[in-house]
Amino acid sequence: MAKNDEFYIGYLDRPPVGIKKFVKKAVVGVFCIAAIVALILVTGQLPFAASLFEFGNERTFEGIIQERPYPILLVDRPGQTGQADGLSRYPLVAFGKMGADGLVANLSGQRVKLDGTLIYRDNQTMIEVVDGTVQVIGSNTTDIPVGQSLGVQTLVGEIVDSKCFLGVMNPGNLKPHKACAIRCISGGIPPIFLVRDKANHASHYLLVSQDGQSVNQQVLDKIAEPLRIVGEVIVQGDLKILKADPKMFQRM
Repeated sequence: MAKNDEFYIGYLDRPPVGIKKFVKKAVVGVFCIAAIVALILVTGQLPFAASLFEFGNERTFEGIIQERPYPILLVDRPGQTGQADGLSRYPLVAFGKMGADGLVANLSGQRVKLDGTLIYRDNQTMIEVVDGTVQVIGSNTTDIPVGQSLGVQTLVGEIVDSKCFLGVMNPGNLKPHKACAIRCISGGIPPIFLVRDKANHASHYLLVSQDGQSVNQQVLDKIAEPLRIVGEVIVQGDLKILKADPKMFQRM
């Protein structure tokens, strides 16, 4: 060892000057590297979607109950842009990972008032109904439009649970959310088929069987998987519906 080599002795109050400078530079360097890595990770993340769950903010809504295939509240919105038949359609869910079937059982076609919390993303809005607040105030006297068929289409995407994806959780899709989505859909939350175009713009399709019935229990093994689905697309106001046979879904 050269005579001018510094040597640190633990019981001394201060280390040698050279070692002290080296340690300071090493600490500063580690912090700089950590900051750069953190910046790279942050900038590399996709931005969260503009979705929201108005937790704790309960409102009162009035409309007509459509019970099947999934509970929906039809709200009069005459003249509003995008509402070709004068109705907004709000899928209904219950608190937690449960659908609203039990809250609106046998009320199809009835005009009701109910309290609930809004969940929304893009142009889709859902209501989490407060248990015990649904009140019948009359019967519907007009025919509910059945929607317009856009024909049979081939779509590629993934099945997600509508409640989490529309705002309760963010991002609410892909593999990390699979276990939660299975529990939600098995509990009655309407499944939606999420399709993205090349520009990453999302389209949502309420997923039903070929005869227009719910498919919750038939799609549990296909949630959060890349799928190709061939089916008929129906547009009802601001709601898109995909009618297809779950047995014919193709994994990518």
